[in-house]
Amino acid sequence: MNNYTIFNDAKLAQYTLVNNISTPCYIYDKNLLDDTFSKASSALNKHFKNAFIHYAIKANHNPEIITYAKKYNMGIDCVSGGEVKRALDEGMKPSHVVFAGVGKADWEIELALQADIFAFNSESIQEIEVINELAKKQNKIAKICLRINPNIDAQTYHYISTGQFDDKFGIGFVETLAWLQSSASGLANIQVIGLHYHVGSQILKNSVFKELATTANEHVAKLKDLNINIKHINFGGGLGIDYLNPQENPIVNFDSYFAEIATNFGFKDELTVHFELGRSLVAQAGVLLSKVLFTKTTGNTNFVIIDAGMTELIRPALYQAKHKIVALAKDHSNLQPYHVVGPICESSDVFAKALMLPNLKRGDLVAIYSAGAYGKVLASEYNLRPTVQEYFI
Repeated sequence: MNNYTIFNDAKLAQYTLVNNISTPCYIYDKNLLDDTFSKASSALNKHFKNAFIHYAIKANHNPEIITYAKKYNMGIDCVSGGEVKRALDEGMKPSHVVFAGVGKADWEIELALQADIFAFNSESIQEIEVINELAKKQNKIAKICLRINPNIDAQTYHYISTGQFDDKFGIGFVETLAWLQSSASGLANIQVIGLHYHVGSQILKNSVFKELATTANEHVAKLKDLNINIKHINFGGGLGIDYLNPQENPIVNFDSYFAEIATNFGFKDELTVHFELGRSLVAQAGVLLSKVLFTKTTGNTNFVIIDAGMTELIRPALYQAKHKIVALAKDHSNLQPYHVVGPICESSDVFAKALMLPNLKRGDLVAIYSAGAYGKVLASEYNLRPTVQEYFI
């Protein structure tokens, strides 16, 4: 068993009491964050000579988390102008910032150009043409990595699958080749430096990453045959975590992940390899802490109504995602099934059904684990809910 504070029921409950913490709130374990970033960095350097991780800030854009990316010489992967600005405001070097996203607005592109970021991960030919026009106005050369849609099934939830032709992301490789051979040279303010991929999120099967690496081999080889030289390959992210057993698996197997790609990508020593990890770096380090408002029984169904809702953690409502839920500082010898629900005026505001928990009463604390990624960043003010606070311990 690990020694991280976030997984210690008594310490979490005590922290809330001593510091007079109001719920709902997010609590992050600084030691776990540091260990996770450290192990990811070490594993990367073990398997690659020239590689770089860009932390995917969309997972959690809290400034304090960005400090860990800087500490371990990681960059930032952004998908909006706001994220680019946040990265730069927190002292990230522009040369360590990449900007993806299927629908970049002109002002976002202009902001990134002014900052001289490392590269745009471009997702359509028309986008590249617009970047060229805006770069010309600034007398800049925009570096581009072409986001390829490789038509690979990530074997994950369909709303977070991004690498098949039916998904909105990326450009087909056939279309990419045609453009590179016919039109790319006509864009004087564009420099194509590499290829970018990202096939989905919460991927738990290494076979998906193996298929991605072998597909990238074919693409790079074809470019070489046509004397089209690139210097960078970006494999995106997508590495999943264990939502059901966070205490037993607080840090993912980064070594296995990087080894899978390093073993199967034949150009790893010729090109600079990039990764964009988000969830796997921060998810397990965060917990959503909530308090029981009421309990009731309707027919044969026991409900526990907590003060956190889908406005604080929308993943269960949006993806039918499951998170481990624990009643803090309670006797777990006498369990009963509860529907764990929030206060939002929506029937989808449900965290779990028929979950076995100890007898709960008003004021008891409940922890929802693995909430460090896509928790706070997806929070909303629906029902005019107040902004949820974040604490680092």
